[in-house]
This record gives sequence, C-alpha cells and structure tokens, in this order.
Amino acid sequence: MPAGEPIPVIPRPVSAESVDGAPFTLRPGARVSVAGAGAGEVAELLLAELASDCRRDLTVVHEPPAFGDIAIVIAEDEVPEDARAEGYNLAVTAEGVRIGAASAAGAFWGVQTLRQLLPVECASDPLTIEPVIIRDRPRYAYRGAMLDVARHFFAPAEVRRFIDAIVLLKINHLHLHLTDDQGWRIQIERWPNLTAHGGSTGSDGSAGGFYTQDEFRELVAYAAARHVTIVPELDMPGHTNAALASYPELTPSGVAPALYTGSKVGFSTLQADDVRTWEFIDDVVGEVAALTPGPYLHIGGDECLSTSPGEFLRFIARATAIVADHGKTPAGWHEMGKSDALPDGTIGQYWDFLTPRESAGDETLSFVRQGGSVIMSPADVSYLDIVYEEGDRLGQDWADGPTSIRQSYEWDPARIVPGLGDAHILGVEGPVWTETLATIDDVEEMVFPRLAAVAEVAWSPAPADTADVESVRDFGDFAPRLAALGAHWAAAGTNFRRVPEIAWHEHASV
Repeated sequence: MPAGEPIPVIPRPVSAESVDGAPFTLRPGARVSVAGAGAGEVAELLLAELASDCRRDLTVVHEPPAFGDIAIVIAEDEVPEDARAEGYNLAVTAEGVRIGAASAAGAFWGVQTLRQLLPVECASDPLTIEPVIIRDRPRYAYRGAMLDVARHFFAPAEVRRFIDAIVLLKINHLHLHLTDDQGWRIQIERWPNLTAHGGSTGSDGSAGGFYTQDEFRELVAYAAARHVTIVPELDMPGHTNAALASYPELTPSGVAPALYTGSKVGFSTLQADDVRTWEFIDDVVGEVAALTPGPYLHIGGDECLSTSPGEFLRFIARATAIVADHGKTPAGWHEMGKSDALPDGTIGQYWDFLTPRESAGDETLSFVRQGGSVIMSPADVSYLDIVYEEGDRLGQDWADGPTSIRQSYEWDPARIVPGLGDAHILGVEGPVWTETLATIDDVEEMVFPRLAAVAEVAWSPAPADTADVESVRDFGDFAPRLAALGAHWAAAGTNFRRVPEIAWHEHASV
C-alpha cells in the first residue's frame, strides 16, 4: 500500500499499520494452519473463498505453520479481554499471515478483513499482500441488515447470496421481515392457509412464495455457520392483511379482505380483545421461536393506524409476554415503547430520523426505562431503499430522500436520541424494504454501497466528541476504501450502485 493511503478495509479497523518489509506471497503448496476450537470451520470457509475467487487450492493442517502459510489461531489470550467476543488480530508479513482471536466469530471477521486485502485479480500470479498489522474489535455487538421478503419474496438461494455479501462487511444479524399486508412467507403448520393463500402474491401482483420450515432451518444454519444470527419478524397488530385474508375468523366481521398488492400502510389490524387472535399468535410465535436458535423474535408494532391507542397497548403487552413465554427476547419498532408493560430486556428499534419527530425519542427511551436496549436504524441515513439521487428507478424518497453515501456515513448512533448513549445501544441495522425491489439484483443495487457506510458506523470506534456532524467521520478516508471494495464487489458479481461521490476503480464496472 503506498505511503499515506488508507488501508483498504471496510469497516475501518481499530488499528491498522503498514509495516516495512517484503510482501506476503501465496505460493504453491501453502497451507492453512489451525489451532483452537472452531478454527478448522473458519479455515474451510476461507478455503472455499480462495478456491472460488482466486482458483487456489489450499489444505488445512492441524500443526504449526511453516514459512508462507496462513495461520488461524483461536485462544483466549490472543486478544485483550474486552475484545474476546468478536475481536481479532491480523498480521501479514513475508513469513506468512496470522489471524488470532479468542472466538470463532473473531477469527471469521479476521478472514473477512484478509479477503479485502487480497488483490482483486487474485487468480493471477503472483498473489501478494503488503505487510500490515491490524488490531480490531467491534463497537457494537449487534450489526444488522434487514431484508423485507414480504413485499417481494426472495428464494432461499437468493437469501444465501445476500448473506454471503453482507458478511464481508462484518454484519452479524440478518433481520427477515417475514410478514406484511402483501404476503406471509413462513410456513406455520397449525395455520396452513397463511402460506397457501396469504403467501400466494406480493407487491405489484408478484408471484409470492414462502419458506417451508425445513428451508427456514437451512437458512438459519447457513447463516450461523457464517456467524450471522437470523432475527425473524412477524409484524403485528398492523401490517397483517395477508393473515386476515387467509383466516376470516381473525377479522371482526368474519369476512376475509382481498389479498393486497399495493404499498399503503396502516389499514389492517388484529383484534386485541378476541380470543382467536391470541390462539393464532401463540401458535405462530411458538412455531417460529422453535425454528430460531437466536435470542430475538421481532413482532413489528409499527404504523398501527387502524388500532385504537388502548387496544394497541393491550395488544403489545400480551404479545410481548407470549414471545417471552416462548423463550425469546421480544423486539419491535420504537412505537412499541408507548407501552409501559414490556418484558424486561425487550429490544426497541428506532426508525425515525436523525432529529427525532414527535414522540419517537421518548418511545425509544421507554425500552431503556424498562430494562431493554435499542437498535438504531434512523430512516434518513440507514434505510437502504431510499433513493440515492432524484429520479432513481428504484427505491423510495419518503425519508427526506435522496440520501447520499456521505449522509449514510456521517452520523453517530449515540447522538440522535437525547439521553440515549452507547451503554443502552445494542447496535445498528440497515433495513431494505422491497416495495419497489422485485429482484435480488434490485436489492443489491440499493443495499450496496450504502450498507458499507452503515456497517462502518456499527463496527468502527466512536468518533471524537464534537458537535460538528461533518467531522463525526472522515469521508475523505472512507471514499478510497469504498472504491477499493467496489472492485471486489465487481469481481464477485455483486450488483452495486456506482454513486458519483466515489472515484470507482475502472474495473468496478457494475
């Protein structure tokens, strides 16, 4: 790396230092040496990437590294105590590459950093990496992306493709928005018409679809192998037209509404005072909780414009209690903070703007007052489907759009809601809503590069304490690193938006 240039890694590591010396060269016969619980599994994932991206066939050995090997070592003393959950150290020298971590997750994130340091043309000889010493750990434990599969359905293979793309950015939670007015996407054995009928269409009359329980288990396992926790969302009491259309007994009139393929919100609701509602919710939550080894189950709670205030409070209190009874920590959008009867530890997800409107800030703080914490997803900077420029063919503009890549980078989660600091922020999530995104290529075009900015906000150290929002982060440092990442995206076939603020490399041609 030329002197003075930032080391091309996103998210920006805590510490990254170019060092003197010859580069590392990956030679024929090089091996991956592993030591410690989980190191072999991490190494196998690295080998798969090297085989597919670089056409290099390496072997894994359980013995000390030789000259020119890559070593992955997992041991408690590899990183400081406060970095053991996901931190790692990475050293590249002429003698070899060494990734040290106290956990398999930390080692895996070290591998993602190594992947970004590889030359884009890594199938050509010689494959070299400039010497560097990196010490790294995340700021937040929760670094998420949300994929709306309810408005438009995405098949399991497409979700796996999405997971493969987001782990390069050290995203460790995938929030799947499984249900909405336009479709129900997860098989519920006790209520089969949810998918047979409610899953049969989507936004703009698209074909719909759903995940069988076996398919969902396979997605959960695929994600977990890559240190990603899937967070299922069953949106309620609003955003429930697909459920009501499937089971008319859930409506007050007993008449099923028609399936809905538009984009309006707030017109549907479950009934908080109907015994059938609670039979339904207990069954649905129970089945999804059993499919989900992760700790969280998200129940939405947003935009309930057809639910009376009193009914909303009764509903949220009972629904969150059911989630807790099934062994999961409830999560929901910040409107759920209207309730003062949330189970201890309930997670709130803030989706208002950088400057909170109306009661959004107090509703968010309500989760903290009740023993919970908060995921920050301010819509005007972290929503991944907001247009980049006026006139874009994809995306929406309701959240003060267009939103530039600079805007998505220059903000800080702990400076939005007064009184909400890092101690009560679980993490950051970038949601992508798919009313206008019909294909996985559409999704990638909107998600990338913005998710790279959001991921750095979630992972990299807190900025200096300053009131000047533009000095919160150094966009001049970020931009060339993003350009370098774009070249990797192009080589991998990831669709991404060539936003004009970035001097993309010529071979980043997507």
